[in-house]
Amino acid sequence: MNNTHLLSKNNLTMLTDFYEITMANGFFCTDNGDRTVYFDLFFRTIPDKGGLAIMAGVEQVINYIKNLRFTDEDIAYLREKKLFDEQFLSYLRNFRFSCDIWAVPEGTPVFPYEPLVTVRGPAIQAQFIETMLLVLINHQSLIATKSSRIVRAAQGRPVMEFGSRRAQGCDGAIYGARASYIAGCSGTACTIADREFGIPALGTMAHSWVQLFDSEYEAFKAYAEIYPQSCVLLVDTFNVLKSGVPNAIRVFNEVLVPNGYRPKGIRIDSGDITYLSKKARKMLDEAGFPDCAITASNSLDEYTIQDMIRQGACVDSFGVGERLITASSAPVFGGVYKLAAVEKKGEIISRIKVSENVAKITNPGFKKLWRLFDRENNKAIADVITMHDEIIDDTQPYEIFDPQHTWKRKIVTNFRAVPLQIPIFKQGVCVYESPSVTEIRAYCKEQMDTMWDEVLRFENPHAYYVDLSQKLWDEKQRLLQQHGHSL
Repeated sequence: MNNTHLLSKNNLTMLTDFYEITMANGFFCTDNGDRTVYFDLFFRTIPDKGGLAIMAGVEQVINYIKNLRFTDEDIAYLREKKLFDEQFLSYLRNFRFSCDIWAVPEGTPVFPYEPLVTVRGPAIQAQFIETMLLVLINHQSLIATKSSRIVRAAQGRPVMEFGSRRAQGCDGAIYGARASYIAGCSGTACTIADREFGIPALGTMAHSWVQLFDSEYEAFKAYAEIYPQSCVLLVDTFNVLKSGVPNAIRVFNEVLVPNGYRPKGIRIDSGDITYLSKKARKMLDEAGFPDCAITASNSLDEYTIQDMIRQGACVDSFGVGERLITASSAPVFGGVYKLAAVEKKGEIISRIKVSENVAKITNPGFKKLWRLFDRENNKAIADVITMHDEIIDDTQPYEIFDPQHTWKRKIVTNFRAVPLQIPIFKQGVCVYESPSVTEIRAYCKEQMDTMWDEVLRFENPHAYYVDLSQKLWDEKQRLLQQHGHSL
């Protein structure tokens, strides 16, 4: 489905940090604007201290790049600042994106320090797109990661994204719904996400529907008469067990069954849902409706859902809102965008950022990202970051080692080596067709199945190995020593 217009209705080229423009002008004035550079987008820590994150947002990056242009209004605004060279403003007026971009496909489990996106091209262009790349990848990867945790906690029960009204703005609702579906949610309450992406729109009634009628019974009866094929009733407006469920059963018997329909379910949105669901299940079963599903909502997250299931809650599906759409327990995905290399007379020269904070030291150079899979069980063994000109030959044994504790080494055999990044743009031309969100969702599930259960734990997950090739490790050490440091 073509949803490019969501990012092109408004010109978002100027949605950037102001220093991207001042640096672009500076590059232009010092003849560095056309110098070829390499940038990596990566993150340092996994939200919620989890074992993995989920990559998302690539389609929106593509749409942004395709519509990257400076309008007359943009140029006039910059001229008013009286900071920018007139020739630079002329350059922006005729701006044409010409970078190469590689990215890890959406739905892929990813880990800290891996290059999720690599950009190669003129310094002005590669630097300028930093803000929007981070906005798009950070947000959707954050929501996809949180959604994946919630979906896994539900243990196969459908999870519906119900968070639009608590999202951080309109885009947060729309693209949060998209990210949640990629990670395994069954649908969304966000109608526009259905229209634009084909994500199933779900939902029945609010408490106001019940309150508007003279009685709960009349409210239920009217709804059942209008929607007999998809009747789900909200039973907690007044009292779940004393009125909500009894009135629902009465309507099922009086309106649905005589006309050949079966109820789809009830929803409980408040109270001790574990207790109420057990009692409601018993009442529904005794009334002859064992096929009537029970949906739970109300400030749920992965831990609440996990506890409810452990305590025997009779819940068939979950509606999750604010804690999913805002990733409230860890609301920042700390992606960063760092220079990794420059070209000089055709030679790629590595660059490194050094810090007293070891976590902020970057991996230098133009790199590749590989995932090694066990051929016997198709489980992921480790990821390896190599220099761009390296090939991991999976017909031969391969040694991996911990880049921090180099004495920890392992010889890997009988494995598949798969490069994770794929070309997205070549010299500014898009060479990648984004899959549908349904296809990305299926791919995400497939890739999650390659992860060990130990990595998927919520508490103290196993640290998945992301290693450096010997060549990259040596290059990093050389640069650290050059700058008076060592690891």
